Amino acid sequence: MGLPADYPTDALAEVEQTVARPLPTEERVDATDLPLVTVDPAGAKDLDQAVLVRRRARGYRIDYAIADVAAYVSPGGALDREARRRGQTLYLPDGNIPLHPTRLSEDAGSLLPDEVRAAVLWRIDLDPDGSPVRVDVRRALVRSVARLDYEGVQRGLRLGCAHPSIELLPQVGRLRREQAVRRGAIELGLPEQQVESDGRGGWRLVLRPRLVVEEWNAEISLLTGMCAAEMMLEAGIGVLRTVPDPEPEVVAGLRRSANQLGVHWPVDRPPAVALAGLDPARPEALAVHVAATRLLRGAGYTAFDDGAPAKSGHAGIGASYAHVTAPLRRLVDRYAAEVCLAVAAGRGIPGWVTEALAELPSAMGGSDRTAAQVERACIAQAQAWALAARVGEEFPATVLRVPNGVAGEIFLGDPPIIARCAGHGLTEGQRVRVRLATADPHRREVEFEVA
Repeated sequence: MGLPADYPTDALAEVEQTVARPLPTEERVDATDLPLVTVDPAGAKDLDQAVLVRRRARGYRIDYAIADVAAYVSPGGALDREARRRGQTLYLPDGNIPLHPTRLSEDAGSLLPDEVRAAVLWRIDLDPDGSPVRVDVRRALVRSVARLDYEGVQRGLRLGCAHPSIELLPQVGRLRREQAVRRGAIELGLPEQQVESDGRGGWRLVLRPRLVVEEWNAEISLLTGMCAAEMMLEAGIGVLRTVPDPEPEVVAGLRRSANQLGVHWPVDRPPAVALAGLDPARPEALAVHVAATRLLRGAGYTAFDDGAPAKSGHAGIGASYAHVTAPLRRLVDRYAAEVCLAVAAGRGIPGWVTEALAELPSAMGGSDRTAAQVERACIAQAQAWALAARVGEEFPATVLRVPNGVAGEIFLGDPPIIARCAGHGLTEGQRVRVRLATADPHRREVEFEVA
């Protein structure tokens, strides 16, 4: 796919020079006394965010520190040019292709525990219902006190021994999830296929369930992104992540499909409420979730510098939204954060930000397409490897969708495969027995037929 294997030498040299200098302290608050913690997948090293959740007299206070990548990247320099070319970190089963050199993304810029780091510190006060009542953002020096992972946090919460910095995360997470449904956020409960090492030098496909603590943690990031979007819209300059609202006829078509599958969906029930009430483990519900992907078409980025754009919403979130919480892994976050910092401080937007705004939607769109192609290729390769010796075998499967009358897309539970299946009369949500017709690792192709 023409992916970059190595980082340019001049960019690597620039990083070494930058990280060798002392951290700039001017215009930074000293927030190293905050007991922030990072919560990420086990083994993660590019730690963008550190969080602290506390109670206020009425409501909650969220302190959310985001790695300040702009402290290490000189506008127009070799590192900046290469980061613009890459757009985002690409995650593959056998290694990552980072947006920034690992010396920065996994070391000097990462919010590693017990290390003083430059950060963009968001402070968001919430009322008792979880709605923001005050938002502040400024540059800071922070020190994470612990590196936590999702499984450990979930286990600690279940046993009643959660880290004090996030013991209120379930309360805030539930409040924000309730608000998401009320906002009309369209969230899809789809199985997440992943490729992982089998421990014997090979690879295997797994379905990774999303832990509830991941959803709660994600709500903090979404909250911050929504606050950032509001700041930029009010200032009339910035860059948003946008997804248009689905057309009424698309919603009506999905509702008809759901009812045909036996999933009751009254005409007065909005998609957010209907989808939130489904258990994707049920075959017919899984088919509805897959079909619901048509509600979230047209995702992109919208840059603006002369007032708020006409269309600024994100249908998947039910509000305006901006990427600001993953600058180590995603290019646009560094620029959006600079806009918010300038707006909060009442000063002008830096020239290097305004000059790049118009180019960001194209750069991010291209890197999003590359990331999607890489993910599909890895999964397709692993599927073909897993099934190469099983051509002719039969499997139970669920029909996910039927785009035409002679073929559909099916889901196997073991191994967890999503693939094309030939056959007449397939219907969404149907349970069928299928026969493996093709498994070609060279072409990364897997195809079934109705048994």
